[in-house]
Amino acid sequence: MTLASPVLPRLAAASLAALPVAVEKPRYDRAAVTTGIVHLGIGAFHRAHQAVYTDDVLATGDTRWGIVGASLRSPDTRDALNPQGGLYTLAVRGNEGERLRLVGAIRDVLVAPESPQALLDALCRPSVAIVSLTVTEKGYCHDPATGALDERHPDIVHDLARPDAPRSAIGFLVRAVARRRELGLKPFTVLSCDNLPSNGRTLHRILSRYAALVSPELGTFVAGEIACPDTMVDRIVPATTDEDRARIAAALGAADAWPVVTEPFTQWVIEDRFASGRPAWEAAGATLVADVAPYETMKLRLLNGSHSALAYLGYLAGRETVAAAMDEPGIAAFVAALMDDTAPTLALPPGADVEGYKRSLVARFRNAALRHRTWQIAMDGSQKLPQRLLATIRDRLAKGLPVERHALGVAAWMRYVTGVDEQGRPIDLRDPLAADLAAAAREAGPVAERLAPALLGIKSIFGEDLPADARLRAAIVGALAALYRQGAAATAAAYARGAGGAMGEATI
Repeated sequence: MTLASPVLPRLAAASLAALPVAVEKPRYDRAAVTTGIVHLGIGAFHRAHQAVYTDDVLATGDTRWGIVGASLRSPDTRDALNPQGGLYTLAVRGNEGERLRLVGAIRDVLVAPESPQALLDALCRPSVAIVSLTVTEKGYCHDPATGALDERHPDIVHDLARPDAPRSAIGFLVRAVARRRELGLKPFTVLSCDNLPSNGRTLHRILSRYAALVSPELGTFVAGEIACPDTMVDRIVPATTDEDRARIAAALGAADAWPVVTEPFTQWVIEDRFASGRPAWEAAGATLVADVAPYETMKLRLLNGSHSALAYLGYLAGRETVAAAMDEPGIAAFVAALMDDTAPTLALPPGADVEGYKRSLVARFRNAALRHRTWQIAMDGSQKLPQRLLATIRDRLAKGLPVERHALGVAAWMRYVTGVDEQGRPIDLRDPLAADLAAAAREAGPVAERLAPALLGIKSIFGEDLPADARLRAAIVGALAALYRQGAAATAAAYARGAGGAMGEATI
């Protein structure tokens, strides 16, 4: 006879004292916390990263920095967290084990589509000094190739027509800026925490242009008065699974509807440029600097670029997780070689140990406890390629250096977006340009000489310069042909062994 599992009580503030001693709990009076931050895009990454740094600040006694989160799409996070009083579990997993911590920095979660006015009201609270964002690259409604506002984006068209009921993060921010100005409130600082090159400056350019479309006067105000510091964020946060929920519930003795799982490593580099104050995040381990760019470039190109290439090759090779892909010797060797090719394009931050950083990335990718799915990393590739791989390719081309290994990363993406894997099974392609990519792939067919030029011709990804470069075209066609001929694992191994401009001819 099988005994039924006990029904566990829901995680709640009132039951904190009953939780196991080993579970770390908030070390401050949550009732004393006021709202200083509104966060747009209240997903797993924010809850494993910025909210944790802020939770540490609250524990120092500075209770001005509670977070109101907002979902711009789905009510799922609100429905999970609000019945728990905003509490959730952070599970830090390494090969050595798991450590649980309850995070209490989030005071409330709003759902923008249900009530745009409620979110605008929150953004206009006098106590709010910072609006932060993790809306992913596609949430900026911009052209990834140029970093400019996409004025034809459906959400931008909608928001300009209906400014009091916006859909996009950009529309909400500019409407809130205008309303705060009318109310005589200090401007908030807008803090992007997404993987965009010069994310603060890119966001400032997008906001200024959108505001100018609303009115030239508002555009001038945003351009001159709204601070958008650059940041660099780094922590691997896989999607939470039902297995995670069950394991964490058993450890807590309480059901947490949406815990987050992450790795021990965390890093946050922030340009110290705020209009109306900020938390002392440096006390929680963040690095405040005058120039984020060297840190950002090193992370985007070494970590994110390698991660994306690894995800596409690993998925095509039938490896479900990053750690499983790294167990494929040829793919692991290719990732190391790709990092070696990337390093010469970096302007390094002070005291940077590039070799040590590369070793740490390999160790993080091999963390089997995380189960970070290659499919999750592969999402939205059209938005990610420009900063993760194409910027490095541009620099290597300018220096006269070979681009074959980075071209293989791009070719693996091209093979992936055809929507059929190496075993002939359909791929669940998630990308803002999915329809365009699928149409190009259907028309070209699985022929490298046709497929590569067709996808290279998408200017919002590759711009005008890269499709015109004969070296890159040849490298991508050769890599894509190899992927079709011998598969991802064998091709990655061959490219890991190869060197110099003859790589394509000599090893595949």
